[in-house]
Amino acid sequence: MPLLRTLLLAAVAAALLMPVILTVVNSLMTEREILSNYGMLGRTDTSDFVNLKWIPDWVSFVQYFNVLIASPQFLYMFWNSVMMVLPIVAGQTAVAAMAAFAFGKLRFPGREPLFFLYLITMMMPFQVTLVPNYIMADRLGLLNSPSAIILPGVFAAFGVFLLRQFMLQIPGSYMEAAKMDGAGYLRIFISIALPMVKPGIAALVVLLFADYWNMVEQPLIFLQNAELQPLSVFLSRLQKEAFGVSFAASVIYMIPMLLLFMTAEKYFIEGIQLSGIKG
Repeated sequence: MPLLRTLLLAAVAAALLMPVILTVVNSLMTEREILSNYGMLGRTDTSDFVNLKWIPDWVSFVQYFNVLIASPQFLYMFWNSVMMVLPIVAGQTAVAAMAAFAFGKLRFPGREPLFFLYLITMMMPFQVTLVPNYIMADRLGLLNSPSAIILPGVFAAFGVFLLRQFMLQIPGSYMEAAKMDGAGYLRIFISIALPMVKPGIAALVVLLFADYWNMVEQPLIFLQNAELQPLSVFLSRLQKEAFGVSFAASVIYMIPMLLLFMTAEKYFIEGIQLSGIKG
């Protein structure tokens, strides 16, 4: 039975890794070889199948040269992604930590109904809030500006919900002891609450980064200027004549997410287990 389970998990892992491996392999091919393998995509006058090759005929780094040097607009769009996602992750983590501390450990009138409203906004899909967000951004003069994406992201409800689960697990006796020593709520929040919810913060950072790093709909709607759009928008517009560049850009695009996950893997897994969230 353990062997069967190991084989099953290995097969699932291989299936999940196959697209990543193919992307890396294809990024090391020449444009001619890529077109010979995928040139029939989108054509209706042929019945040929896509040729999935695991080993390039000739290893070439020309696609990375095109992305990083010859076509700097792709690198520019990469930094657009960085300059949008980092403020959202940092801002929502800070706001969510403070709000979660209030909802989880402080008592005030209307706490539960207000938190219920938070949950309602979290359960609404992006399409439901699209029109109100667009109207608000238009009236505030934020359209075609990264702020139209950053500000709603900073004040999203998911982080509050996640971190509140961790705040509820902090024993009340810790706060009472701190109050007896003369600590105020700010000192309790910084010295007691934040260190104890570190796994939750790590899980939140990874989840937020993955979510907003791959966003497509928001930039397409709120950013009409193509120079302001992130690299995720370019990758969603995969063009036949730019297959090689797209594969190389995809590999570069995956690196920050992989580095972040490997850095916070321990805390991320612990945070997901303690939060009770299941995929």
